[in-house]
Amino acid sequence: MNAHDRTVTHAASPTAVITGIGSCLPPHVVDNDTVVARGALHTDDAWIRDRTGITRRRHADPGTSTGDLAVGAGRAALASAGDHRPEMLLLATSTPDHPCPATAPAVAHRLGLGTIPAFDLAAVCSGFLYALATASALVRSGTSSTVLVIAADTYTSIVNPADRETAPIFGDGAGAVLLRPGTRDEPGAVIAVDLGADGSGSDLITVPYGGSRHPHHLPPPEPDARYFHMQGRTVYAHAVRRMTQSAGSVLRRADWAPETVRAFVGHQANQRILDSVGDRLGIAPAHRFGNIGELGNTAAASIPLVLADPAVHHGVAPGARSLLSAFGGGLTWASVALNWPAAVPRSEAPPTDLDTTPLCTPDLSRSHPWTASTTTS
Repeated sequence: MNAHDRTVTHAASPTAVITGIGSCLPPHVVDNDTVVARGALHTDDAWIRDRTGITRRRHADPGTSTGDLAVGAGRAALASAGDHRPEMLLLATSTPDHPCPATAPAVAHRLGLGTIPAFDLAAVCSGFLYALATASALVRSGTSSTVLVIAADTYTSIVNPADRETAPIFGDGAGAVLLRPGTRDEPGAVIAVDLGADGSGSDLITVPYGGSRHPHHLPPPEPDARYFHMQGRTVYAHAVRRMTQSAGSVLRRADWAPETVRAFVGHQANQRILDSVGDRLGIAPAHRFGNIGELGNTAAASIPLVLADPAVHHGVAPGARSLLSAFGGGLTWASVALNWPAAVPRSEAPPTDLDTTPLCTPDLSRSHPWTASTTTS
C-alpha cells in the first residue's frame, strides 16, 4: 500500500459525526448592572467586562429546571438532524433536577424516545466534551448507532448572588448534538479526543454542602456552603495550563498543525483564559470563536452553545479543522478535534410544561437493540 492509499483509508475510517445541533436559552436577559444591584456587589459593569469579557447572560425563570432546558435543546437538535433518531441519550450536567434519580431518563421520556438508555455524566464545565468523547466511542464501537448528547446547566440555582467572584460569571442554558456513524473526511466528524483529571484539586471548584460528605441533615460547615465556590486565581492558572496542554495533545493525535485550525472554541469561562490559550497554541484571533460576552459561563453547555450560534456558523465553513477545549471542576479537562459540522443549528424555547408529545414514535413492541445485546452477552 502506498502513502496515498494509506491516506484514503485513514480518511474513510469510521467515526462519529455530528448530524444535528440544537440550543435552548432562557428568555430572561440579565445585564451586569442588574447582577451588581441584585447582589449588592462591590463592583461595576466596567470591572466585570474588563476581567471576564461578559456583558450579559441568561437566567432561568423560577420553575425552569436544567431538565427543561435539556428538553428544549434536545428537541432542537432532533429537528436539526431530520430523520435520524437517537438510540441513547447522555446528559452532561452538574446541576441536575434532583440528587436522585438522574435527569437524563426523564428528558428522554419527555422527548418521546421510549426506553432508550439514558444517563447523566458529571464533569462540570468539561462535561460536554467528556460526553462527546463517550458518545463517539459508543458509536464507533457499534454499541449505539445514534447518540443524543445534551449539555445543560442552571448555575444560577447554586451561585450566591452576593458573591462577587461568581455571581457575574454564570448564566443558564443548554446545547445538544446528535451523533451518527460516518467517516473521518465528513463535516462534523470527530477526529481525536483527549481527556484528563486531577483529583488533588477537587477543592478548587466545589459545592461543599448537600452530598454524602456533608449531608443535608447535618449543620452546614459554613453559612454559604450550599453555594458554588471557586478559587478564581488558582483555577485561572490551572485552566490556561491544562487547556493548552490538552489542546496540543489532541492536535498531535489528529496530526494537525495549530496554524491549520480554522475554528478554536474554548469553554466560555473567561475571555482572558480564552485569549491566553489561543495565544499559547498559536491560533490566530480570527479563528477563535465564542459568545461569552452575551451568555457568560454556562458551564457544560458553553461549547455546544457556541456550536449552535448562527453567527459562528456563518464564519466557519463545513469541514474546517476545528478544536474544542474545556476545563472544569474535578479537576477535569478535555479537548476534541473535529471537522466543523454541516448541520444547520436549531433553537427552541424552554418548554412551559411537562409536555411529552413524542417527536418520534418509538417501536415499543420489541426490545431496544441495547437491551437485546446486553441480554444475550
